[in-house]
Amino acid sequence: MCPRCRSNTEILYEGRIEPENNQSSIKLDGTGLEVILDNIRSTWNVGSMFRTADGVGIRHFYLCGITPTPDNSRVAKTSLGAETSIPWTYHADGVLLARSLKEKGAKLWALEGGNNASAIEGISIQDTKHNIVLVVGNEISGVDPGILVLCEKIWCIPMRGVKRSLNAAVAFGIAAYFLTTKPR
Repeated sequence: MCPRCRSNTEILYEGRIEPENNQSSIKLDGTGLEVILDNIRSTWNVGSMFRTADGVGIRHFYLCGITPTPDNSRVAKTSLGAETSIPWTYHADGVLLARSLKEKGAKLWALEGGNNASAIEGISIQDTKHNIVLVVGNEISGVDPGILVLCEKIWCIPMRGVKRSLNAAVAFGIAAYFLTTKPR
């Protein structure tokens, strides 16, 4: 059914459509990447992040603070089922979680702007032997300073326009692909 006019439609093709460009040179391997979503406000951002996480093979989501969980119907609606394929846990205090993960040997990498951030272009989790946990912070205030000081690296997405940041879900999508995609 057409989502706009509600008229009936017909199926013209059933099956897999192969990409036109040569995708064989790209390998998606996010098995080593986990993600902390700390104090994300928007249910739609969280749902979108779940969909992206499924697409790149994120191993685990840690939802912290005010971040809505897939129990929220708007997260589930936006994620279109991806919330069932990505393991997740909820933690009230993101700083305590970050400390615990670090004590267990994880390397925390923040997605954040600022003078201490390096451009994320060209980086891959395959460049390290450690378990990497990407930290994405609040849409307005960014990564909690208590978590930021625990991070080994701070990565940013270089911006060219007047605005200095992207939507949190969009930024996460870009970072997730940079970190999990490695040329063969």
